[in-house]
This record gives sequence, C-alpha cells and structure tokens, in this order.
Amino acid sequence: MDQSEFTEADKAFFSDGLKLAEEALLEGKSPQRLIDATNQQYQAIDGLVESLQGEAKRHNITIECKAGCDWCCHQPIFATSHEFYTLFKYMKDHFSEFELRATIQKAYDNYQKRGRMEGIELEKSKMPCPLLLDGKCNAYEARPMACRIYLSMDVKSCQTFFNDPYHKTNYPALLEFPLQAGRMMNEGMNNGLREDGTITYELLMEEGLLMANNNDEPLNQESYSNHPLFK
Repeated sequence: MDQSEFTEADKAFFSDGLKLAEEALLEGKSPQRLIDATNQQYQAIDGLVESLQGEAKRHNITIECKAGCDWCCHQPIFATSHEFYTLFKYMKDHFSEFELRATIQKAYDNYQKRGRMEGIELEKSKMPCPLLLDGKCNAYEARPMACRIYLSMDVKSCQTFFNDPYHKTNYPALLEFPLQAGRMMNEGMNNGLREDGTITYELLMEEGLLMANNNDEPLNQESYSNHPLFK
C-alpha cells in the first residue's frame, strides 16, 4: 500500500494500528498481548462507529444494521492473521465443544466450495458465515474488523444484493468513512507486526478458522510465532 497517497485521516488510523502492534511486541510475541492489542483495536473502531451512529441520527440518516439482520453475513468475509488468532481464542473460551466442532465443520464445508473460487465468482458467492447461528453471530464480541465497519444505510439495497449479486447497478448503501478507517487501522497493525518479522495474511473466514483450529493442536501459551496463521 502506497502511504504517500494516504489522506490525513488515513494516516491517523494507520498510526493508531501501528502503535497497537508496537505496544503488543514490547513483551515479545506474547499471545495475550497480541489478543489484547486486537481487542483494543476493536474497541477503538466500535467507539468511532457509535459516534457516527449518533451523528447520523442527528442528521436523520438511518443506519439499518441491527441484531437479527444477516444479509451481509452470507458474503465472503476476509480478516487477518491476528484477528483469526483472537477470534479462535474467544471461541475456545466461550463455545461448548459441540459448538466449536459444528463451527469448524461449517467452515470446512463452505471452504470446499469457496476455496475453489476466485475473482467475481468468489466476490458474489453467498453462503452463511460459519459463525452465523439462528440469524445472529455466535462470536459477536470477537467478530473481525470487516464485520464491525460494514454499515448500511438501506436494508433494501442489502436484500437486493443478496438476492441478485450480479445486478449491475445495485450495491449495499454503505457508509464509506468507517470502512476506510477500519482498513487503515488494520493495515497499520499488520505493518507493525511485519516490521518485527511476523508474517500476516488476509484470509477468507473459512480458511482462517480452519488454520486457527490447527488440527485441534493446543495454542502455545508462550508465543504465537509458530502458529500456522503466522507462517
């Protein structure tokens, strides 16, 4: 990413993500420090989104997203290595063994199809996210950045995109500012990790969950550096 093309707002959010990565690395490649930094990143973007929602309400702009609305939860979802690491730790701590196995199985089943797709076919594909349960995210508190910044002003546009993804003119009516802010914060976080020699990837939800599960191997409590998500 060419940082010379960043706006002032881009630079600010990128810097926030970079600082979180640097702070996380002060104690080496500590799993808990990485998770804490990721959660701080989420708290920051959630605060921004909350402020935007309040401002939108004052200007009579409707943000349609709410619990039980899952039109966007059937699209391909991409997240980064540190997000999947944090998400899977949440799943290990909060899911029953049955829920965890069922989620991994759904990820595997989806990936048998999505893993073979690319380009427009992948972009337009519709499958329920492995974390979707009865119309709600089963790991909402630990959902990736992409899910937090996806705010629609018109639920009908989301429905149309779900039912007819190849429609030439209709796309979900999304707020652009939180999308860009979240992307920049994530890019700053990834940049900071890479500068320290940690390899990070952007992965499909299904692939990320399968890699995070790592064939049921227990998480290393001392370092995340040897985990498949960072190799």
